[in-house]
Amino acid sequence: MNRPLVSVDWLSEHLHEKNVRIVDASWHMPATERDAHDEYRNQHIPGACFFDIDKLSAPSTLPHMMPAAHAFANDASKLGLSTDDHIVVYDTHGLFSAARVWWMLRFFGARQVCILDGGLPAWIRAGLPLESGEGTAQVGHFEACEGHGRVAVAADVLRLSEQLVHNGSASNAMILDARGAARFTGDEQEARPGLRSGHIPASKSLPFTQLLDQGYLKSDEQLRSLFESCQVKSDSYIVTTCGSGVTAAIIVLALHCVGVHNVSLYDGSWTEWGGLEDMPVATGV
Repeated sequence: MNRPLVSVDWLSEHLHEKNVRIVDASWHMPATERDAHDEYRNQHIPGACFFDIDKLSAPSTLPHMMPAAHAFANDASKLGLSTDDHIVVYDTHGLFSAARVWWMLRFFGARQVCILDGGLPAWIRAGLPLESGEGTAQVGHFEACEGHGRVAVAADVLRLSEQLVHNGSASNAMILDARGAARFTGDEQEARPGLRSGHIPASKSLPFTQLLDQGYLKSDEQLRSLFESCQVKSDSYIVTTCGSGVTAAIIVLALHCVGVHNVSLYDGSWTEWGGLEDMPVATGV
């Protein structure tokens, strides 16, 4: 389906079905000093496992880079996930890091992955049950294979940026940046030390918050209007980027909902680009 989201009513009705698996994909920016795993232990949707984005990523000097297929398959299986499960992902923000885990699962071949629209806050507002503790699950059988989506590396993004600088509006490709507008323009200093401020030349600013409405993904009609304002077409090639590859996945999700599928996520995002002295940086709008 084009809109891979389920409501709290749907999840409540199907919660105990054999093939339904729930994943708490909560993650917080380091500056918040919040521990997502501790919060999961305190309360989570019954039966949910905790997907630690940092720990289930590749060992790297960059945060949560995509792991090797065999490592992801092993970790997902230990969480009780199987390739054929109907997996429902949520987070404590409403919609934030859940999109990244939705993207990762689909990338490695999970056949049916949805996001809980409104996340844990919507579940709590509905007065639905919670449980605490670490949670236990039988080992699943996740068989990583070629799924959906692509990863862009810095060299790919540099080539595209140079093409866009040269061709301008004549190109049917674009780079969309999910960070806040002040970070994009360079008016706000990056929180991670050693990073320059600004954006990838010829990229466009589309803060992920513009795609949301109080923790819910906006309607397809609203999303189409936003993408049209960025000159996105159904056959456009899009690279999404952000600070470290998490909120870039929200743009991927929104594009998926409106039928734009020729999309790559720049995994290193600004944490990589802004830290590489030989990469060009633009400021302003």
